[in-house]
Amino acid sequence: MNKNILSILDVKDEIPELLDLAIQLKKDYKSGKDIRYLKGKRLAMIFERTSVRTRVSFEFGIQMLGGIAISLTKEDIGIGTRETVEDIALAMSRYADIVMYRALEKKDLHEFAKYATIPVINGLDIDEHPTQILADLTTIKEKKHTLKGLKFVFVGDGDDNLTHSYMLGCTMVGMDVTVITNKNHWPSKYFLDKATELTKEKHTNLTITEDRDEIKNADVVATDTWISIWFKDQREQILKDLKGYTVTTELMKKAKPDAVFIHCMPIFYGEEVTREVAHGPQSVIIDEAENRMWAEMALMIKLLGYKK
Repeated sequence: MNKNILSILDVKDEIPELLDLAIQLKKDYKSGKDIRYLKGKRLAMIFERTSVRTRVSFEFGIQMLGGIAISLTKEDIGIGTRETVEDIALAMSRYADIVMYRALEKKDLHEFAKYATIPVINGLDIDEHPTQILADLTTIKEKKHTLKGLKFVFVGDGDDNLTHSYMLGCTMVGMDVTVITNKNHWPSKYFLDKATELTKEKHTNLTITEDRDEIKNADVVATDTWISIWFKDQREQILKDLKGYTVTTELMKKAKPDAVFIHCMPIFYGEEVTREVAHGPQSVIIDEAENRMWAEMALMIKLLGYKK
């Protein structure tokens, strides 16, 4: 496994093992087994963008594994302003055993990982969200018992960090991926090209379309917040572009009857999805939120070299 997990591509060959470990950790802990495989290990979390689920899942996760965590904000550190990225990465490497960095600037994340001598996990950047994809694949495997051959449909903003990661991650495990979005929100070329390469290797299909009827036969339906922190100044135009791409009960009816709905949260009801869908019988968003913790725990175990 790569030392740093900055993209879902960095665990391309380890995804099945990570998902199985996440599911096993969950079962073992809930059956009362001791899972303190990382006793005394220290996790430093850097939050330049706040998150409820990322902080709680990582912090409780390392504690359940027997380790400890500290959380630092943008104001605490001042990366690139108060101190250089290099100096902070080198010093942090002497204090902690592993770092989770949720960065506003992707270049800072990659520079930090370059100089750090300990593993660095991308907790989200403008282009990718690898830990979320691991959690989502864990959830889908729990619910569907398989991944290969499933049809995964994303509806909403196609040029989004989650969409990029879904295109890569879902393709790598053998799923067919369809992205339904406005033509002004097509996925970035780099990720489209990478995902297309993977479809040839995995013999899967990738479809980018404006046609909402392509949700038909979906096994999994996903969406995400339309307007992230990086694009708040474009809110009015984004809402205009994506009008009609809300995941509604009517749209879900076009998917398979046993299709599951996922969303990483937070949710802006009435924009990317209605409350009726998000909390309806097909939704697994709370299981998905819980599985952030188990997937992150599996990732930390593997990065820190524990051999089960």
